[in-house]
Amino acid sequence: MKHLSVTTFIHILFTVAIAILAATLYFFITTSQEKSKSQDVERYKFIAETLAYNLRLSPPKEKIQKFFRDFELREIPSDTIGKEVQQKGKTMLFVGDPDAPDVRIFKIGDSRYYIYVDMPGYRMMLVDNRLDKRTTEIATGVGAVLFLLLLALYYMVLKKLYPLKKLHQQIEQFAEGDLNVKIDYHSHDEIGRIARSFDKAIGHIHQLMSSKNLFMRNIMHELKTPITKGRIIAETIDDEMSKGFLIKAFDRMNELISDLADIERITMHNFQPTLEDVFLQDVIHRTEKILLTDPEHYIINVPDRPIYTDVKLLALALKNLMDNGIKYSPNKHVALLAVRDRLAVRSKGEPLQEDFSFYIEPFSQEEKRSHGFGLGLYIVYSITQKLGYTFNYHYDRAAGENVFSIGIGE
Repeated sequence: MKHLSVTTFIHILFTVAIAILAATLYFFITTSQEKSKSQDVERYKFIAETLAYNLRLSPPKEKIQKFFRDFELREIPSDTIGKEVQQKGKTMLFVGDPDAPDVRIFKIGDSRYYIYVDMPGYRMMLVDNRLDKRTTEIATGVGAVLFLLLLALYYMVLKKLYPLKKLHQQIEQFAEGDLNVKIDYHSHDEIGRIARSFDKAIGHIHQLMSSKNLFMRNIMHELKTPITKGRIIAETIDDEMSKGFLIKAFDRMNELISDLADIERITMHNFQPTLEDVFLQDVIHRTEKILLTDPEHYIINVPDRPIYTDVKLLALALKNLMDNGIKYSPNKHVALLAVRDRLAVRSKGEPLQEDFSFYIEPFSQEEKRSHGFGLGLYIVYSITQKLGYTFNYHYDRAAGENVFSIGIGE
């Protein structure tokens, strides 16, 4: 039940309500008709028997008229109406014996009753003037009104909920990266208040993202120049130890800026990878090109085959994995291998101290490290998400190696 949508629940609720109303109305009308029919039979049986008995005694006319008034009967001409009643009417009751007059009760339609008396000296047609309660018609009318009322309520509720459907579509549009979506529902009900609050949240998020992007671009631009100048000046230092330390620090800052630029580009909601049919060796060649590491620090054993991917993104992911492996393994060596439908990067080292999910968050790193695993794995994870690949880690205890793998499919 908790998995039903609000609209589906309302459909079910009103369907059940209408079904219950129809069943109740049917039961009431059927019961009422049976009860009314039974009461009519008893009434006219009593009238027929009493009338036959009284007429057999040849009572005075005043007594007969009083009897008619008591039972709300009225005498009508029997020559014209009588023939029509006998031809079209349905005989409901007949009372007659050799010593008593014949009394027949006719019914025309659903509610009109006629009494025909035939005996020597008496031949008359009576009509029942009793006001018909019309129970069936009243119940049917009430049921029709309730049915129309339910339908009206059903329509009004669905109409009231329609903005939720539109709001959901706009939220989905925003979730897909359209930051310019505008929520334009201006009602003053609860849905209107939610829509206005969400519209304010979208505006606030849009402003924050714009500020973040502007800040990132400005800081990267401002840092590039002093880092480049510092790197150049570091080359002029005679003290090799100080020189190496400064060069390493400036190179690390350059790497950090590049990582931030990659993150900003890849994690944008409207970013779409450029997928194309290429060969795996094209990806490997680009990986080696951007790795900027001496080939003696890595080996690559990946057979060539066709692959449908974004060459730049997949190469960037492999580069980050290999770069991390080289930096943090004791022997400064890493291997890129193909294992069935996965590309695995293996390197010597201790197993990760935290759960793997900890390391694919931005700026995550072990306290004992001065740098690393801060953005690299987050970038790899973001790329695999964009490409629809899987990204996994396990520790090979037999070999003492960390193994990061990307599932690229068949």
